[in-house]
Amino acid sequence: MRTPNLVGRRALVLHRPDEAIARLDRQLRLIGLDVEHRWTPLRAGETPDIVLVDADQGWSGLLPWEPGARAAMPVVALLGSEAPGRIAWAIDQGAGAIIAKPVTAAAVYPALVLALHAFDERRAADRKIEALGERLRLRALVTKAVEAIALAQQVDEEAAYRLLRDFAMRRRMTLEQAAATVLTRRHALPEVG
Repeated sequence: MRTPNLVGRRALVLHRPDEAIARLDRQLRLIGLDVEHRWTPLRAGETPDIVLVDADQGWSGLLPWEPGARAAMPVVALLGSEAPGRIAWAIDQGAGAIIAKPVTAAAVYPALVLALHAFDERRAADRKIEALGERLRLRALVTKAVEAIALAQQVDEEAAYRLLRDFAMRRRMTLEQAAATVLTRRHALPEVG
């Protein structure tokens, strides 16, 4: 993983003003972030590059997604408490990193990098799960195509599967795409002699 360039990115700090947050602000600006502070909820449709949120006083509704749902952007929890409920709240909001309060300058950049990395990893995993789910939904097509090939070619299902797999490899398509091609063309297998 490459360390991200944060210069020019937008950070939203959801926290009441205090001395520790002033230190955080200075450090975020030194890193090169454009920083906005407020203690009102993030609105749906707002798109900061990263959100830093007070996990000690945060409430459901401070961030626009449902607790436990995938966060729409990288989140860093600002936490001064060891209370399990506050830690659980931060996790439910999608925090990918925590900065302990009082904030120290050395804690800020690593937490930002971790939160960005965790967010990117979650998005990649979601895309992979979605692709696998789609392939699973399409497995019924493969079964139907194998049955159609077996019937048309007068072979058993194992041989029909091999024919379909070979067809898919020759065409450089997934097995599911090949099955859809076979079924939509309404004949057993294109290019089979």
